[in-house]
Amino acid sequence: MDPRHLFMDRRLDAKCVYCGGTPDTYDHVPSKVLLDEPYPRQLPVVAACKACNEKFSLDEQYVACFVEAVLSGSVEPSRIARTKVRRILDENVALASRIKASQRTDKQGNRTWYPEIDRVRRIVVKLARGHAAYELYASREDPAEVVFAPFLAMSDDQIAGFENKHDRGFQGWPEIGSRAFFRASGKSPDGFPQTGDWVVVQASRYRYAVYEAPLLVRVVLSEYLACQVVWE
Repeated sequence: MDPRHLFMDRRLDAKCVYCGGTPDTYDHVPSKVLLDEPYPRQLPVVAACKACNEKFSLDEQYVACFVEAVLSGSVEPSRIARTKVRRILDENVALASRIKASQRTDKQGNRTWYPEIDRVRRIVVKLARGHAAYELYASREDPAEVVFAPFLAMSDDQIAGFENKHDRGFQGWPEIGSRAFFRASGKSPDGFPQTGDWVVVQASRYRYAVYEAPLLVRVVLSEYLACQVVWE
């Protein structure tokens, strides 16, 4: 079977992976704003409706800029490492001001950034839905768990538990024909390198892992933000 033409693909094309509506476009998973140019070859895409594709754009832009602002310690374009984010903040003064206003400095001079949690959560769930659909199958039910935190705020045990293989007990292989099946057999259907359970879309920028029973997706943004979404 040619992994570029999986039977899962044809089933996924029938509905938007986010809302279940009629798809009339494709959405990149992960979103390009979370990656640097040049983009990886064969960047994953899933079927989506135009409305869903567009409604996430501003939140995706916010998340990409917020994460980079925290890593750079500023929203000043000249101090931003990522070219794409630097350009966005330079052109979108309102967004830069909004992110800057979320920063607090205590009496000791320590700075803390407070994200707009609902916006981050929407994008974390959106990314998880896309990866679940791309690797296994779409799940449009509300997830049972959505958690995300900077690695710096996690204990060593929490980081080890997040990074290491998810303990699912004894299981068979994923469905034959799914991308997860090919990865489990040691073959990459899209050319992305794999480290343990992690599919590395772009080194130091984006990686993810998908598990079954329960359906669980983990994502890491810029080696800073650890995210986990679980469906029962």
